[in-house]
Amino acid sequence: MKEVQINGVRVRPGQSVNIELPIAKLPTHTLIDLPIFIRSSKKEGPVVLISGGVHGDEINGVVTAKKLLEEFDQGLELLKGTLIIIPLVNIYGFLSNSRTFPDGRDLNRSFPGSKKGSLASRIAYILNEEIIPQIDFGIDFHTGGRMLSNHPQIRVDFKDKVGLDLAKAFGTHFIVNSKPIEKSFRKTAYKARKHILVFEGGESMRLDNYAIEEGISGTKRLLNFLEMLEFPPAAQETIILKESEWTRARASGIFYSSVKLGDSVRKGQIIARISDPYGQVIVPVKATTNGHVIGLNNNPVINVGDAIVHIGKE
Repeated sequence: MKEVQINGVRVRPGQSVNIELPIAKLPTHTLIDLPIFIRSSKKEGPVVLISGGVHGDEINGVVTAKKLLEEFDQGLELLKGTLIIIPLVNIYGFLSNSRTFPDGRDLNRSFPGSKKGSLASRIAYILNEEIIPQIDFGIDFHTGGRMLSNHPQIRVDFKDKVGLDLAKAFGTHFIVNSKPIEKSFRKTAYKARKHILVFEGGESMRLDNYAIEEGISGTKRLLNFLEMLEFPPAAQETIILKESEWTRARASGIFYSSVKLGDSVRKGQIIARISDPYGQVIVPVKATTNGHVIGLNNNPVINVGDAIVHIGKE
């Protein structure tokens, strides 16, 4: 049976082990540990990573992973295999309500990292050395940005046939064709022949209970597909989107959306209006294609060129 070993700690079949992996110190010399929770069945099976908070302000993902951990600790039975749950990867960003590290670097653009590089690079190096070699599959939970909401969706490269099968098993509203970004966690894992799905749902710094519950339900469906869990929730109707693009504002002003997340739109349909603050100018925004609204800007005050409505195309 495959043995999980992190930071020198070996996890035997059937064990539940919590590891605090030392990563760095704050300027105050307060030690920062990365809590890692390992839950293993006595029966051999896949090793699956559940991670949140790679971007420190994406709290939905943290809560999704936390709630899954709570369920397994309260009696949800793992039939086989092992779960590695890291609810909060970017502790520095979490402490400062920031997507990035104190030096402005994005952890998800810092892989595979370096033992002697920037702080973000050092954390990426630890994940690359200690976590990626242990896993077979993974789910990395993310949200939209500040004032940008995403409808529950899985992002996967359609060229990754294993990943696409996993995405279909996850069974949430949309599967979006998304090539992995260079130096990202997902791309680095894929180079090591590990398959990580990216779940997107909700908005940063704002809890979205629906996105959280969809993340939990999808994870259970995926674990059932891997024969690690019984009695999965019913799947949503899943729409496969081969490409997507943001509609951008043609003018600055006050943004009024005419659509909501999950809506279907037709080419030429008015999906938003932009007004000046005085009611003298109103600029309609039309959909440039048929598709589905998978992302939406919640900021009422926008500038020309801002991304306002994300439309996915079947």
